[in-house]
Amino acid sequence: MTQLEALKQLSMVVADTGDLEAIKRYQPHDATTNPSLILKAFELPGYQALIDETLSQVKADIADPQARVDEAVDRLSVAMGSEITQLIPGRVSTEVAAKLSFDREASIAKAHRLIELYEQRGIGRERVLIKLASTWEGIRAAEQLEKEGIQCNLTLLFSEAQARACFDAGVYLISPFVGRVTDWYKQKTGQEYTPEEDPGVVFVRKVCDIASRYRYDTVVMGASFRTKGQILGLAGCNRLTISPALLEELESEEGDIERKISDVGDASERLAPIDEAAFRWGLNQDAMATEKLAEGIRRFADDQATLEEKLAARLG
Repeated sequence: MTQLEALKQLSMVVADTGDLEAIKRYQPHDATTNPSLILKAFELPGYQALIDETLSQVKADIADPQARVDEAVDRLSVAMGSEITQLIPGRVSTEVAAKLSFDREASIAKAHRLIELYEQRGIGRERVLIKLASTWEGIRAAEQLEKEGIQCNLTLLFSEAQARACFDAGVYLISPFVGRVTDWYKQKTGQEYTPEEDPGVVFVRKVCDIASRYRYDTVVMGASFRTKGQILGLAGCNRLTISPALLEELESEEGDIERKISDVGDASERLAPIDEAAFRWGLNQDAMATEKLAEGIRRFADDQATLEEKLAARLG
């Protein structure tokens, strides 16, 4: 048994890529995308015919240049996501534009549009997760969408305050980050960490513990891995979204792996809900989470802007 096969017995494996060939090879249950991954996939040969077809339709439907680009981003994200759903039994996560991270109403409207585009392609909402940044506004948007039957994946999650607000909102899934947390601590301390001491692994284990101990329904999906050791340190987490390079490492080595995350549910009642003031204070008091959330939103926004430039060039 390969380590990837062994891991699949403990956690649901999700592909952190838009690369169709990688998804075919590693056979994940779900797949996640984001603006950075869509930008990478934009250059892949396997998508060029789909891109040309999508942009041709946009040209025919819309005259205004800026509106064309905005619509092209949405249609292309959904077109790529639809291709991915043909290769997996589960769901694909599609992200709301990072520039909307602090606008609840605009995030909800964008989610509705993405779901509409999926349904036009014959992909039901039960095959899609709408990805939103774990800002207060993003969490409130997800709360409303969940009530409408549109399930969400809350990303760029770096703190307990963010996780608890998501649990309170009843979101379907959260993606606490591992690698970016550890990156911050390595830069600040100059230290190297074992998988057991790794700050990102420790953080996600704590989130899993809270979800399990207090019986929250939200699925926890570890994300943003840098090393195989970080992945193995979270074996048993509900889901793990993993890049093709690390999936390859897991597939190339044989052996059993040890469960690190277990169900510890024992609390008689849930934690008191966290309100906006407590959320913002908790985030403010965590320098790592504050910096990485802001940085992550900027990076995704920059990559979306680059994608928009490339689309504008292709649209003429």
